[in-house]
Amino acid sequence: MSGVSGKVVAITGASSGIGEATALELAARGAAVVLGARRTDRLSALAERIRASGGRAEVLPVDVTRRTDLEHLVATAVERFDRLDVLVSNAGIARTGLMADLDVDSWDAMIDVNLRGVLHGIAAALPVFRRQGRGHFVTTVSTSTDGVLRTTSISPGYVRTELIDYIDDPEIREQARSTMATLGIGPDAVARAVAFAIEQPDDVEIGDITIRPAIQN
Repeated sequence: MSGVSGKVVAITGASSGIGEATALELAARGAAVVLGARRTDRLSALAERIRASGGRAEVLPVDVTRRTDLEHLVATAVERFDRLDVLVSNAGIARTGLMADLDVDSWDAMIDVNLRGVLHGIAAALPVFRRQGRGHFVTTVSTSTDGVLRTTSISPGYVRTELIDYIDDPEIREQARSTMATLGIGPDAVARAVAFAIEQPDDVEIGDITIRPAIQN
């Protein structure tokens, strides 16, 4: 299946930033989107925007640190739309700080969300993709590959999202906000890159995409 129209795409971290922009971009191109995040009020508002424009969207609460939540996300896609074509693993957190601060709890939190969350998505979607004989993982880091699967790694530079709001150290957080205001590009730019990877024919794999502001060194 070429193009985006008609594909079924599940997206984690869909309540804001790159996930939200990706949902809007893919739905506008005719994909059915299944949206997961912890902030269900924002997910519901996003789904209403998509439906008001004639798109198809389903939402459910997803905490990627819980494997069962990812299983429910995948199951919802299959139950509602009969299949899952793409899993976009977008959920992530930032706990930036000095290594010398030894903030081990923050390290654990990033591992749980940014690494284990991706693995939970792979574990949930891989059986479906293998049963279908096709599937596509779009993630910041992918640890799975198979002859019937495609994997795409998206590496964004400075993108204006809410990720930096979760940096605990106020000084580092303000520095990051200042840099983001100066250099950051909109999340819709990353969404278009995701759509580009997804719309390729099944025999074409876009393995890696680095997207960043032109002025970022």
